[in-house]
Amino acid sequence: MYLSRIRLRPEAAESREFWQSLRGEYQAHHLVWSLFTDGPDRERDFLYRQEFSGSVPTFYAVSERKPVNRGGMWMIESKEYAPVLSEGQRLEFVLQANPIRTKRDEKGGHHRHDVVMDAKTRIQEEGRPASEIPSQQEIVQVAGFAWLATRGEKHGFSVQAGEVRADGYRQMRFSKKKGQRPIQLSTIDYTGLLTVTDPEVFRQALFSGIGPAKGFGCGMLMVRPAR
Repeated sequence: MYLSRIRLRPEAAESREFWQSLRGEYQAHHLVWSLFTDGPDRERDFLYRQEFSGSVPTFYAVSERKPVNRGGMWMIESKEYAPVLSEGQRLEFVLQANPIRTKRDEKGGHHRHDVVMDAKTRIQEEGRPASEIPSQQEIVQVAGFAWLATRGEKHGFSVQAGEVRADGYRQMRFSKKKGQRPIQLSTIDYTGLLTVTDPEVFRQALFSGIGPAKGFGCGMLMVRPAR
């Protein structure tokens, strides 16, 4: 596996054409995909995370193959990624995720629900007085942490309340092409500390990501030893 930092060249950052091509999440996905695809039938074999330095994007990626700078607009640094992990190891992490909960309806169908909106609905159904309704940030923190803790049990790590911050909640709606049914997803940004409980399972989580919407920059855990 490879870990790459992909930065925009200064001359590309001044290009109007580039900014016209980066109008939303789908366009960002397409830009990153172009660095990894080598044919129309290639399946996604990478994760990525988008960050900004000012208004200029930087992408981080974990992939089976090195990205290729076909358009010439990027500065790409890649290195082999073979994290050494041990049970009980403490790591700092950042993650942007698409936290959802799957529910079954009366007919047995499965439906995905944004955990924040689901929590808000449950609070409304409880009929609490206005003075007892938590703020949105409190809802994001509690619902977001609960989702991450559950995922940790499946992916070889644990998190503790008070050591993880969940914020930056966003709802997004975009279309691949005009006239197509729009894609809707929500994201939460996580920062904090985790403990490795199963090194092999956690290594796979670092390579494969956690949660849905990985094709749109979600699910990539970036870690480093806790200071």
